[in-house]
Amino acid sequence: NRWPGSHFGAGAGTTTGFERERSKAMKRQKHRAKRTGSQPPKDPAVAPPPAKSGRRNFLKLARNGAIGAVIVGGGGWYLVQDVNARIREHDLTRIGNGVPTVVQIHDPQCPQCTALQREARRAMSDFDDSELQYLVADINRFEGRRLAAAHGVGHVTLLLFDADGEMRGALVGPNDSDYLAQEFRRHLADSSRS
Repeated sequence: NRWPGSHFGAGAGTTTGFERERSKAMKRQKHRAKRTGSQPPKDPAVAPPPAKSGRRNFLKLARNGAIGAVIVGGGGWYLVQDVNARIREHDLTRIGNGVPTVVQIHDPQCPQCTALQREARRAMSDFDDSELQYLVADINRFEGRRLAAAHGVGHVTLLLFDADGEMRGALVGPNDSDYLAQEFRRHLADSSRS
C-alpha cells in the first residue's frame, strides 16, 4: 500500500478505517433508535412506503365523502329554495289572486330601493303569505316598467293592492319596518272591509 487508509492494491473484502467508523456509527444509531423507539433519520432519496389500504382508510374516506355530500346537498337545497323564492317574488301575475298584495317598484342598482326592500321584508315577517303577499316589480324588466308606468310611479315606491287587484294606495320613499308594518296592517283592515 502506498497510501495509508487506501484500498488500492488491497485484496477483496478489506475495508478502510473510514468505512469501519461509518459502519460503527450506523450500528450505534440503529441501536439508539431501538432503545428510544425513534426512527433513524430517513434518506430523502428513498420514497415512503405506500399508504396501507384497509377497512379503516375506507371508512375514513366514506365518512369524508358523506360529510361532503351533505354540505354540497344542503348548499344546493338552500340555493334552489332561494331561487324559487325570488322567482315567486317577481311573479306579478299573482296580483289579484285573492290575497292583498304589496308590490315594490324596485331598481336593483338604487341604494334607497335596496334599503326599502330590506325594511319591507322585515315588516312582512309579521304576516303570513296567505294573508298578505309581497312582490317586486323590477323596473329593469318589461313587466316591472309596465306596472310602474300604468300607475304613474317611480322606483322607491310600494303599491298596495286589494285581493281583487285594485290599487288602494302607495307608500313613496324609504320608510322603516315599524311604519311599514303599521301601514300594512291598515291596508289589510281596509281590504277586509271592501
